[in-house]
Amino acid sequence: MPTLFDSANHSPPINAQQKTTANTTFGAGSEHTPMTPLTSFAVHPDSVRFETQEEQETVILFLRQHFIVNVPWILIAFIIAIAPTVIFPLVTHILPISLSIPIGYIIIGTALWYLATLGFVLAKFLGWFFNIYIVTNERVIDIDFFYLLYKKFSEAELNKIQDISFTSGGIFAAIFNYGNVKIETAGEAPNLEFEMIPFPERVVETIRSLTEGLPNSI
Repeated sequence: MPTLFDSANHSPPINAQQKTTANTTFGAGSEHTPMTPLTSFAVHPDSVRFETQEEQETVILFLRQHFIVNVPWILIAFIIAIAPTVIFPLVTHILPISLSIPIGYIIIGTALWYLATLGFVLAKFLGWFFNIYIVTNERVIDIDFFYLLYKKFSEAELNKIQDISFTSGGIFAAIFNYGNVKIETAGEAPNLEFEMIPFPERVVETIRSLTEGLPNSI
């Protein structure tokens, strides 16, 4: 079963308290966020459920790392892609290098080069796409994929959360408003960290609003 799936006709109802939390934190006009394949921040996302979601559990926030974090590897991929046709010929033209390589080797080498480039791009993109963070009315969830073969599912119930904070540093983080949210829990529940997500201060405010008034089960 996939981690996330469309459930347009089976979404659980959103109660008044959850609506109030979203409206207070994000504004009444942002109560629901339409989902797209590249969405990295969504409030009460429409038609989204995850594989361990309970029947009456509602997704409050859906998060990925800010898309801007993909820019470095996209630039690297672009440089790698133009290397065989632009960079390598330019280097051999500038430097006094005399090489005689059979055309068959050049074709095979170029094909392998672009195959490796495609693998690099897919690994980076899918790593960003499938690493997601979810906040529901019952818990916070961190789903991590490693090398597309191993999935780690970490969660903490809202009433186990003891402290939550965020950090944001650097020019790009300030311009694009992203940062890390650290969630500290009690008992055996793991500490969680949402890395480089959009609007970290709003995420903290939302989780704090959800935890207010909940009994501590520790």
